[in-house]
Amino acid sequence: MSVPYETAAYEPPDSPESPEEHLARLLGRTLNSFELPDETVQRLDCALAHDSSLHSAHHSAGLHRETYRHTWLLADGSALTLWELVHNTAPGAEPQHEVYVDEEELRTATARLPLPPDTPDFELPVTVQLSPAPAPRHVYVPDDSADHARRLLRRAENVDRPGTETAALLATACAHRITQAFGRPSRAGRSRLTFSLYEHAFLLGDGAELSLWEVEHTATPDGRHMCEVYVSEDAAREAMERRAAQVS
Repeated sequence: MSVPYETAAYEPPDSPESPEEHLARLLGRTLNSFELPDETVQRLDCALAHDSSLHSAHHSAGLHRETYRHTWLLADGSALTLWELVHNTAPGAEPQHEVYVDEEELRTATARLPLPPDTPDFELPVTVQLSPAPAPRHVYVPDDSADHARRLLRRAENVDRPGTETAALLATACAHRITQAFGRPSRAGRSRLTFSLYEHAFLLGDGAELSLWEVEHTATPDGRHMCEVYVSEDAAREAMERRAAQVS
Protein backbone atom coordinates (compact mmCIF):
# COMPACT_ATOMS: atom_id res chain seq x y z
CA MET A 1 0.00 0.00 0.00
CA SER A 2 1.36 3.41 -0.92
CA VAL A 3 1.47 6.12 1.71
CA PRO A 4 1.83 9.91 1.40
CA TYR A 5 5.37 11.15 1.01
CA GLU A 6 5.07 13.24 4.16
CA THR A 7 5.95 10.07 6.11
CA ALA A 8 9.40 9.97 4.52
CA ALA A 9 12.35 9.60 6.87
CA TYR A 10 14.08 12.80 5.75
CA GLU A 11 13.32 15.92 7.77
CA PRO A 12 14.81 19.28 6.85
CA PRO A 13 16.64 21.18 9.60
CA ASP A 14 14.69 23.72 11.64
CA SER A 15 17.06 26.53 10.72
CA PRO A 16 18.87 27.24 7.45
CA GLU A 17 22.17 25.45 7.02
CA SER A 18 25.22 26.67 5.18
CA PRO A 19 26.27 24.59 2.15
CA GLU A 20 29.19 23.22 4.18
CA GLU A 21 26.96 22.22 7.11
CA HIS A 22 24.45 20.53 4.81
CA LEU A 23 27.20 18.52 3.09
CA ALA A 24 28.72 17.48 6.43
CA ARG A 25 25.33 16.32 7.73
CA LEU A 26 24.65 14.34 4.56
CA LEU A 27 28.04 12.62 4.57
CA GLY A 28 27.80 11.97 8.29
CA ARG A 29 24.61 9.90 7.99
CA THR A 30 25.38 7.94 4.81
CA LEU A 31 27.00 4.51 5.06
CA ASN A 32 29.02 4.78 1.84
CA SER A 33 30.22 8.39 1.90
CA PHE A 34 33.82 7.14 1.75
CA GLU A 35 33.12 5.92 -1.81
CA LEU A 36 32.54 9.43 -3.14
CA PRO A 37 35.35 10.62 -5.44
CA ASP A 38 37.73 13.06 -3.76
CA GLU A 39 37.27 15.44 -6.70
CA THR A 40 33.52 15.64 -6.01
CA VAL A 41 34.02 16.51 -2.34
CA GLN A 42 36.72 19.08 -3.19
CA ARG A 43 34.43 20.83 -5.70
CA LEU A 44 31.77 21.12 -2.98
CA ASP A 45 34.19 22.84 -0.59
CA CYS A 46 33.44 26.21 -2.21
CA ALA A 47 29.68 25.82 -2.75
CA LEU A 48 27.73 29.07 -2.49
CA ALA A 49 24.19 27.71 -1.99
CA HIS A 50 22.28 24.44 -1.82
CA ASP A 51 18.82 22.97 -2.26
CA SER A 52 17.30 19.59 -1.32
CA SER A 53 14.09 17.96 -2.54
CA LEU A 54 12.29 14.64 -2.41
CA HIS A 55 12.65 12.91 -5.77
CA SER A 56 10.61 9.70 -5.29
CA ALA A 57 9.05 7.55 -2.58
CA HIS A 58 7.95 3.90 -2.39
CA HIS A 59 6.17 2.37 0.63
CA SER A 60 4.83 -1.19 0.72
CA ALA A 61 4.29 -3.95 3.33
CA GLY A 62 6.24 -2.14 6.04
CA LEU A 63 9.18 -1.43 3.74
CA HIS A 64 10.00 2.00 2.42
CA ARG A 65 12.38 3.74 0.09
CA GLU A 66 12.88 7.44 -0.57
CA THR A 67 15.33 9.19 -2.85
CA TYR A 68 16.41 12.79 -2.39
CA ARG A 69 18.18 15.17 -4.72
CA HIS A 70 20.77 17.47 -3.10
CA THR A 71 22.09 20.20 -5.40
CA TRP A 72 24.83 22.76 -4.72
CA LEU A 73 25.63 25.95 -6.64
CA LEU A 74 29.39 26.15 -7.14
CA ALA A 75 31.65 29.18 -7.39
CA ASP A 76 32.07 28.81 -11.16
CA GLY A 77 28.29 29.00 -11.71
CA SER A 78 27.81 25.28 -12.31
CA ALA A 79 25.66 22.93 -10.20
CA LEU A 80 26.58 19.58 -8.66
CA THR A 81 24.00 17.01 -7.53
CA LEU A 82 24.25 14.10 -5.10
CA TRP A 83 21.51 11.48 -4.79
CA GLU A 84 20.54 10.12 -1.37
CA LEU A 85 18.81 6.76 -0.97
CA VAL A 86 16.95 6.15 2.33
CA HIS A 87 15.46 2.69 3.03
CA ASN A 88 14.83 0.01 5.63
CA THR A 89 15.79 -3.64 5.18
CA ALA A 90 12.90 -5.07 7.23
CA PRO A 91 9.54 -3.77 8.53
CA GLY A 92 10.19 -1.52 11.52
CA ALA A 93 13.95 -1.49 10.99
CA GLU A 94 16.00 1.70 11.32
CA PRO A 95 16.42 3.60 8.04
CA GLN A 96 19.75 3.40 6.26
CA HIS A 97 21.21 6.19 4.15
CA GLU A 98 23.39 5.91 1.06
CA VAL A 99 24.71 8.58 -1.32
CA TYR A 100 25.55 8.43 -5.04
CA VAL A 101 26.96 10.84 -7.60
CA ASP A 102 24.62 9.99 -10.50
CA GLU A 103 21.23 8.48 -11.21
CA GLU A 104 22.67 5.34 -12.82
CA GLU A 105 24.42 4.40 -9.56
CA LEU A 106 21.21 5.26 -7.70
CA ARG A 107 19.14 2.94 -9.93
CA THR A 108 21.65 0.09 -9.45
CA ALA A 109 21.47 0.50 -5.67
CA THR A 110 17.68 0.74 -5.72
CA ALA A 111 17.29 -2.45 -7.77
CA ARG A 112 18.80 -4.59 -5.01
CA LEU A 113 16.25 -3.52 -2.37
CA PRO A 114 13.59 -6.10 -1.32
CA LEU A 115 10.57 -4.14 -2.51
CA PRO A 116 7.71 -5.74 -4.48
CA PRO A 117 8.24 -5.07 -8.20
CA ASP A 118 4.51 -4.69 -8.91
CA THR A 119 4.08 -1.59 -6.71
CA PRO A 120 4.79 1.61 -8.65
CA ASP A 121 6.99 4.34 -7.31
CA PHE A 122 5.47 7.58 -6.11
CA GLU A 123 7.27 10.13 -8.27
CA LEU A 124 7.33 13.84 -7.58
CA PRO A 125 7.80 16.32 -10.42
CA VAL A 126 10.63 18.43 -9.03
CA THR A 127 12.07 21.71 -10.20
CA VAL A 128 15.19 22.48 -8.20
CA GLN A 129 15.40 26.13 -7.22
CA LEU A 130 18.58 27.12 -5.46
CA SER A 131 18.52 29.66 -2.69
CA PRO A 132 19.47 33.14 -3.90
CA ALA A 133 23.18 33.81 -3.76
CA PRO A 134 25.18 36.71 -5.15
CA ALA A 135 27.09 35.77 -8.29
CA PRO A 136 30.87 35.92 -7.87
CA ARG A 137 32.47 39.02 -9.37
CA HIS A 138 35.22 36.92 -10.95
CA VAL A 139 35.71 33.58 -12.62
CA TYR A 140 38.11 31.93 -10.20
CA VAL A 141 40.79 29.29 -10.66
CA PRO A 142 40.81 26.56 -7.98
CA ASP A 143 44.40 26.32 -6.79
CA ASP A 144 46.55 26.46 -3.67
CA SER A 145 45.11 29.92 -3.11
CA ALA A 146 45.75 30.14 0.63
CA ASP A 147 49.47 29.63 -0.04
CA HIS A 148 49.38 32.26 -2.79
CA ALA A 149 47.89 34.73 -0.29
CA ARG A 150 50.59 33.92 2.28
CA ARG A 151 53.36 34.51 -0.26
CA LEU A 152 51.78 37.76 -1.42
CA LEU A 153 51.59 39.15 2.12
CA ARG A 154 55.11 37.94 2.91
CA ARG A 155 56.70 39.92 0.07
CA ALA A 156 54.81 43.14 0.87
CA GLU A 157 57.25 45.77 2.22
CA ASN A 158 54.85 48.54 3.25
CA VAL A 159 54.34 48.98 6.99
CA ASP A 160 50.57 49.41 6.53
CA ARG A 161 50.13 46.11 4.70
CA PRO A 162 47.13 43.91 5.66
CA GLY A 163 47.39 42.41 9.14
CA THR A 164 46.64 39.17 10.91
CA GLU A 165 42.85 39.47 10.60
CA THR A 166 43.06 39.58 6.81
CA ALA A 167 45.63 36.77 6.81
CA ALA A 168 43.26 34.59 8.87
CA LEU A 169 40.44 35.14 6.37
CA LEU A 170 42.71 34.32 3.44
CA ALA A 171 43.74 31.05 5.09
CA THR A 172 40.33 29.73 3.98
CA ALA A 173 40.77 30.80 0.33
CA CYS A 174 39.97 28.00 -2.13
CA ALA A 175 40.35 29.84 -5.46
CA HIS A 176 41.79 33.10 -6.77
CA ARG A 177 42.28 35.27 -9.84
CA ILE A 178 44.91 37.90 -10.68
CA THR A 179 44.16 40.81 -13.01
CA GLN A 180 46.12 43.95 -13.84
CA ALA A 181 44.53 47.34 -13.22
CA PHE A 182 45.72 50.07 -15.56
CA GLY A 183 46.30 53.73 -14.93
CA ARG A 184 49.32 55.04 -13.03
CA PRO A 185 50.80 58.32 -11.84
CA SER A 186 53.06 60.45 -13.98
CA ARG A 187 56.65 59.27 -14.39
CA ALA A 188 57.68 62.84 -13.47
CA GLY A 189 60.43 62.91 -16.06
CA ARG A 190 62.19 59.81 -14.80
CA SER A 191 62.09 57.22 -17.58
CA ARG A 192 63.08 54.34 -15.32
CA LEU A 193 60.20 54.94 -12.88
CA THR A 194 57.49 52.33 -13.39
CA PHE A 195 54.32 51.32 -11.58
CA SER A 196 52.09 48.26 -11.96
CA LEU A 197 48.86 47.56 -10.09
CA TYR A 198 47.33 44.09 -9.70
CA GLU A 199 44.14 42.86 -8.07
CA HIS A 200 44.46 39.50 -6.33
CA ALA A 201 40.83 38.38 -5.87
CA PHE A 202 40.22 35.43 -3.53
CA LEU A 203 37.16 33.24 -3.08
CA LEU A 204 36.86 32.22 0.58
CA GLY A 205 35.48 28.99 1.98
CA ASP A 206 32.16 30.59 2.98
CA GLY A 207 31.56 31.99 -0.51
CA ALA A 208 32.68 35.53 0.34
CA GLU A 209 35.17 37.39 -1.83
CA LEU A 210 38.20 39.38 -0.71
CA SER A 211 40.65 41.34 -2.85
CA LEU A 212 44.18 42.53 -2.15
CA TRP A 213 45.80 45.20 -4.32
CA GLU A 214 49.48 44.80 -5.13
CA VAL A 215 51.62 47.74 -6.23
CA GLU A 216 54.93 46.92 -7.92
CA HIS A 217 57.16 49.92 -8.58
CA THR A 218 60.71 51.18 -8.96
CA ALA A 219 60.22 54.39 -6.97
CA THR A 220 63.08 53.44 -4.64
CA PRO A 221 66.44 55.20 -4.04
CA ASP A 222 68.38 52.58 -6.01
CA GLY A 223 65.68 51.88 -8.59
CA ARG A 224 65.03 48.34 -7.41
CA HIS A 225 61.56 46.77 -7.64
CA MET A 226 59.42 47.04 -4.51
CA CYS A 227 56.13 45.32 -3.67
CA GLU A 228 53.41 46.88 -1.54
CA VAL A 229 50.00 45.37 -0.74
CA TYR A 230 46.80 47.17 0.27
CA VAL A 231 43.24 46.16 1.14
CA SER A 232 41.57 48.56 -1.31
CA GLU A 233 42.19 49.95 -4.77
CA ASP A 234 41.92 53.52 -3.48
CA ALA A 235 44.64 52.90 -0.89
CA ALA A 236 46.88 51.31 -3.51
CA ARG A 237 46.46 54.20 -5.97
CA GLU A 238 47.08 56.76 -3.22
CA ALA A 239 50.32 54.93 -2.41
CA MET A 240 51.32 55.07 -6.08
CA GLU A 241 50.74 58.83 -6.18
CA ARG A 242 52.66 59.28 -2.95
CA ARG A 243 55.64 57.27 -4.17
CA ALA A 244 55.71 59.13 -7.50
CA ALA A 245 55.67 62.50 -5.69
CA GLN A 246 58.56 61.47 -3.43
CA VAL A 247 60.90 60.92 -6.36
CA SER A 248 59.76 63.90 -8.48
